[in-house]
Amino acid sequence: MRLTCLSFALCLAVSPAFARDASTAVSPPVEDTGTLAGAPYRIDIPAEWNGELVVLAHGFEPVGVPRDTPWPADPATPMFTSGRYAVAQSGYATQGWAVRDGIADSERLRAHFVQQHGHPKKTWMVGMSMGGGIAIASLEQQPTHYDGALSLCGANLPGEVLAEELFTSLVAFDALFPSGDGAAAHRLSDPAAPVLGQGAVMDRVDAALPRDPAAAQQLAAKLEVSVDALPGTLGLHYLVIRDLMTRAGGMPMDNRATRYTGFGDDAAFNAAVPRYTGNTEAMAYAASAPVLTGRPQKPLVLQYNADDPTISPRFRPVYAQRAQGAAVAPLTLPDVPGGHCRFTEDQVRDAFRVLTEWVETGTRPGG
Repeated sequence: MRLTCLSFALCLAVSPAFARDASTAVSPPVEDTGTLAGAPYRIDIPAEWNGELVVLAHGFEPVGVPRDTPWPADPATPMFTSGRYAVAQSGYATQGWAVRDGIADSERLRAHFVQQHGHPKKTWMVGMSMGGGIAIASLEQQPTHYDGALSLCGANLPGEVLAEELFTSLVAFDALFPSGDGAAAHRLSDPAAPVLGQGAVMDRVDAALPRDPAAAQQLAAKLEVSVDALPGTLGLHYLVIRDLMTRAGGMPMDNRATRYTGFGDDAAFNAAVPRYTGNTEAMAYAASAPVLTGRPQKPLVLQYNADDPTISPRFRPVYAQRAQGAAVAPLTLPDVPGGHCRFTEDQVRDAFRVLTEWVETGTRPGG
């Protein structure tokens, strides 16, 4: 299933014939589905449309998960259509860590909406999980098309930071829990090892942890998750890193000179860590998935879950810190209770209301 949260540029010219303002209500409701450049999409316009558009970016969808046709409405869709907003959502042309596709496909869909349904009075970008990073990158790269963006439980890390963090978790596991025969083929971090499914990775981690409870505690503390959450966390990190290797066409990390800390005996740990030579082109690809400059030009609201093992506490302030000094500094709302993307409908609406009121009043909440 898609990990959308509540369950993580191309510009098309608009011909004068379609350059109309979407300022009147639509009746009856409109459901527009299809495919654009290989990406399934869905547009929902409520009967009493307020003339504004929400472009919704979904989260990580594992490669190979069957897709429904037509593209189904995300569970968050009625939260916006009930407020009379139109919602446009792309399924992206590819599955996996489809950040670059997500940015391009969402922009292509926004342009399609304008061509078919007119210029919205305002356009908002809302992303969840992986889609949170897509939302921020879209706002940074296409500021003229959006009035503001909301990132919920977002993977709001620049591509190179995200790749380093996820890869560190894999080499740490391999160092702390080496296979009995020491074979590289049994390492989660080794690009030459046979590719495993997420379930197989989780099983391997689950079987290894009891061998060294102290090491399991060290790894969990470093990753800021519980020991029980380690199989799922490492399974997800493995999927993303493997997908990056495939997309980038090579090794997207180079840790030959990296000195790791925080794993107990640092000298012993660094001696045990597998070392890999990165591919220049692959590392450049990873850095572009996504590019986050920290210079948004429009209002941006961020919100996270307090008990999220996927977007751990050390990840949450990274983008806001990068955006210090930006002309329009992002606003981070207080964390709300719950695991990854476990928001209530009211919490989503409240966060979105903060964004829209910021734009309408021209005043950043809290000064």
